[in-house]
Amino acid sequence: MDSLSQIALGAAVGVAVMGRRTAVWKAAAWGAVAGTLPDLDVLIDHGDPIRNMVLHRAETHAPFWLTLFALPFGALVAWLSGQRTLWRRWMLAMWLALVTHPLLDAMTVYGTQLGLPFTNHPYGVGSVFIIDPAYTLPLLVGTLWALRSGGTGRGLAANAAGLVLSTAYLAWGVWAQQHVTQVARAALAAQGIVAERLLVTPAPLNTLLWRVVAVQGDAYHEGFRSVLDRGPAMAFDRFDRGTALWPAVQALDGAQRIAAFSHGFYALDATDGRLHITDLRMGQQPAYVFRFAIAQRQGDAWVPLPVAEQLGMRPAVGRAWAWLWRRALGQPVPPPR
Repeated sequence: MDSLSQIALGAAVGVAVMGRRTAVWKAAAWGAVAGTLPDLDVLIDHGDPIRNMVLHRAETHAPFWLTLFALPFGALVAWLSGQRTLWRRWMLAMWLALVTHPLLDAMTVYGTQLGLPFTNHPYGVGSVFIIDPAYTLPLLVGTLWALRSGGTGRGLAANAAGLVLSTAYLAWGVWAQQHVTQVARAALAAQGIVAERLLVTPAPLNTLLWRVVAVQGDAYHEGFRSVLDRGPAMAFDRFDRGTALWPAVQALDGAQRIAAFSHGFYALDATDGRLHITDLRMGQQPAYVFRFAIAQRQGDAWVPLPVAEQLGMRPAVGRAWAWLWRRALGQPVPPPR
């Protein structure tokens, strides 16, 4: 999730665990710090944009390592807060603020390596967009209420309510995702599309509109479904995956990493003498965040670039915004291309 959501979650968790045992501002401040710490791995440059992408949300997002870190970190926070006798409670607060960060991240589609050091599998439920105000606002309101109230019963209750509402919103997202998945499978089958892989993930900033990607051989099909849509019909657009180009890049580290990290939701294309690989999970046709140039044409061969180049695109904001909310409300308008 975005940094503001993680700060808000960490602060709310800190306040909930510490309660009246310390000043609300201390619990919120240290919770916010703990909620931010896992994302500091973005400051590490692995020397290549693809490696930077796939190695984000790795060790710093693994509950095993975060648990080990929480022990000395919680003791340090207790000492800095002048509450050494409460070190166990501070450890618990910091541990929960730390581990809820990757658990929330895993609800997005990106990929969080929760199982390190035992497995580097990137887990991603994909039931909430990376930025969603409906998730973040209850946390902010509840924590701010607690801060303004100075730790009174009502303030702490408001903070707890913010945590309950935000968690309930995540549960709603999982339900909506499963509902759209069922509709999409039926619609694909009705159109004779046999999906080898199926991705259902929310469009930006909401959980009303969902994007569906079905991979079938050398093509992928993209469609959109609002929970407010009526009837079982869904429209899908077909796009080439460029699988014929795979033999030219299958030995490249970057191509292998994207193929694995995206769980097979990738496409290849050759444009202007360069070969590109795209993670199809984040963005929508034709604008994707993670698109990389990995090789260039020299004669009859594709020669790997020394370092991959990220060429992510974003759609025209005005057109995309207008379409997004009309489509989310159930209007059958085609996506901007």
